[in-house]
This record gives sequence, C-alpha cells and structure tokens, in this order.
Amino acid sequence: MSDKPYIGGQAVIEGVMMRGPTCMSVAVRRPDGSIVVDEGPLEPKFGSLSKLPLARGVLMLVESLSLGMRALNFSARHAFPDEEQGSESSGKLTALLSIVVALAFFIALPQGLATGLGKLFDLDLGLSDAGFHALTGAFKLAVFLAYLFFVRRIPEMRRVFQYHGAEHKTIHAYEAGLPLTLENVKAQTTLHPRCGTTFLVVVILVSIILGSLVTPLVLPHAEGLVGQVQVLALRVGLLPVIAAVSYEFQRFSARYCTRGPLRVLLWPGFLFQKITTIEPDDDQIEIAIAALDAARWRESVGKDAPAPAEAPLFFPDFAGFRAALPSLRG
Repeated sequence: MSDKPYIGGQAVIEGVMMRGPTCMSVAVRRPDGSIVVDEGPLEPKFGSLSKLPLARGVLMLVESLSLGMRALNFSARHAFPDEEQGSESSGKLTALLSIVVALAFFIALPQGLATGLGKLFDLDLGLSDAGFHALTGAFKLAVFLAYLFFVRRIPEMRRVFQYHGAEHKTIHAYEAGLPLTLENVKAQTTLHPRCGTTFLVVVILVSIILGSLVTPLVLPHAEGLVGQVQVLALRVGLLPVIAAVSYEFQRFSARYCTRGPLRVLLWPGFLFQKITTIEPDDDQIEIAIAALDAARWRESVGKDAPAPAEAPLFFPDFAGFRAALPSLRG
C-alpha cells in the first residue's frame, strides 16, 4: 500500500464516492443503466493544520461532511433525474435540521433514558458519576444499533448498504494490488478498518471515557434539570475533542491492528459494519470500480490535466466506461 495513493470512499444514492489525497470522484448508476461519473482535483483547505495530530481529526471530519453532502446531492440528481431537486438553501436547511435531530436522538435521548432508568430503579447515580456516563454510553450504543436495524429494513437504504459493501470490497482489492475485476472484488470482505461506521462506534466509546473524566472536573455539583442541561451542553461542546481523539485512534488501529492480537480492537466496529454493509450485486460493484478507477486516473495525471468539455461524463455501461478510461480527458 505504500506505493499507492490512499483512497477512501462513501456510499451514496445508487453510487459510490471515492476520494484520494488530491482528488474526488463519484460514479452513479442512472435509471436506464448508464453510468455518470464526476471527478476532479481537490484543493487543500487547511494546509499544514491537516497534518497536525488531533486538529486534523476535526478538520477531516468537517471536510468529509462537506464532500459527502456534495456527493449525495450529485447522486440524487442523477439517480432520480425526473424528480424536482431542492435549492441550495433548502439543502443547507435540511443538513442543519439533520444535525439537530442527530444531537437530540444520539445525545439528548440516551442521557434522558439513563436518567429515567436511574430514577426507576432508585440508582444512586449523580450526573458527574462514571456510572451515569457508562449507562448513557450503553444507551447511545443501543439507540445507534436500533437505528441501524430500522434503516436497514428500508429498501432504498438496503441498496445504499449494498453500495457500501461494494465500496469496501473495491478498496480492499485496490489495497491488495489486485486488478479491479468483478471476480477479484467479489472475493473481498465487506468489512474495512477505516469505515465511517467504525468511527461512530469509536466516538461513542471515547465519549464515555471523556465524559467520565471531564464532567466531575467541570461540573462537580451538577444536579436537577439545570444540571441535565449543563451536562448536555458539555457533551455537545466536547464533540470536537471526541472526534479528534476518535480519528487518531481509528488511524492507529487501521494501521497497526489489522493483524495479530491487537485485531480485537477492530471487532466492535466490524460487528456494526455487519449491519451497514450488505453483499452487493455485480452492477453495484461495477459502479464502485468506476469511481475508484476515476479517482486513480485523476491521482495519476494530477490536477493540471485538461478539463472535460462537458462535466460530468456519461457512459452507456461499464464496458463503455472502461473503454474510454485510457483517454478519459484525451
């Protein structure tokens, strides 16, 4: 892997986004079976800060969310070309509402459930106690698990989870140095140590530890409704720190824990990935290969390669994409 550019990915609607160190590509299967590909260079936004431990985790998360939304919007336009798309302002409002709902669902709700359970069984748990934060963390994992099982049952989300599996399989084949053929990609596992699902599991576990350590120092006498609000605000305020520590842990585990006894550190994330990844079909694998091929091409030619006369690029099928790839910008 040392002689190859690092490439990560994300499943989108009827497609896959792949991102290299200096580029991004998105491939989407259109309703008529054709393939649309959009690729291009990425300009570095944060300079040397993006290499600074801890700070890079927060910056990478912000950039990944931005690029992910861009890829999702692109995929929605081409997966559902006949449906009216919302304006840019409505998209930003939707993203903001999604963040608010996520904070309520995955932070406020588990804290409320832990408080309610403590009162129901008359548990002596103060808001600053480690036991309270462990119980809150257990409810976070339970809520997250229930959410994943629920969305997995939605047909459209099952297809996204299949594309998620195709993305992982294709990256595994690439990292193993194998030719990106259907046979080679299909032979790979759908589980990957750098998965976003694993990152979210790590975030929950880190939040338990940091919450237990920081809350007694910052809010040693928190109690009642005011205390609940203070602890909730502290949890939200700690999110950048939690994200930074989680990123560094995942970076370490993906590099050093893929073999040997330390592999046990990857198991919690892999268990959750068994929900968020599903075995893809051949058409979905083709899309993942197309996205990675486009990203590899851009990485090889650099940002100064000629721009396309028209963007994005349309191909009748995967064979047409592969045939055009050598002269993608000819």
